Amino acid sequence: MTTTTTTEIATRPWQIDSSHTTAEFAVRHLMISTVKGWFSDISGTVESDPAAPELVNVDVKIPIATINTRDAKRDAHLKSADFFDAENHPWMTFKGKRVVQGAKGKFTLIGDLTIRDVTREIQLAVTHEGSGSDPWGNERMGFSATGRLNRQDFGLKWNMALEAGGVLVGDDVKISLDVEILRPTAS
Repeated sequence: MTTTTTTEIATRPWQIDSSHTTAEFAVRHLMISTVKGWFSDISGTVESDPAAPELVNVDVKIPIATINTRDAKRDAHLKSADFFDAENHPWMTFKGKRVVQGAKGKFTLIGDLTIRDVTREIQLAVTHEGSGSDPWGNERMGFSATGRLNRQDFGLKWNMALEAGGVLVGDDVKISLDVEILRPTAS
């Protein structure tokens, strides 16, 4: 296994490997359980400047149409105007701007998340999971990240009051990411 430095990250951009990347979420349902889901086909790039390691350029696109909660009816509702409005807002984007270093292999990534044309700054707690070369000579790095957001802040306001009190869908959304980035070895 090789170790990749910030200087190496800056020399060439990295690509998100969509087949080895997941964006998962969890939200309370009926105030008694948690529904989990994920998005797929995530794309994007990662770049850094060794002269200013606290600055990064992370550009991620997530297609709303790929949402999957293991229930086709619920997925269709989430794609509707009640929630993500995928027809008019087909992408969720994240633009990472800066990092705050933590303990070895850990940092906070701060950036702008846009959902339904509403942009809010969020923070992700990131762990560097490792780096190395694949059998084809490409360089790879893996990261995991977690965060939280309030869905109402992004215009995802639909809900239903419950007769016994509470609401059908919680506002607090937990985010969990597993990201693998790669770049072909320079020729």
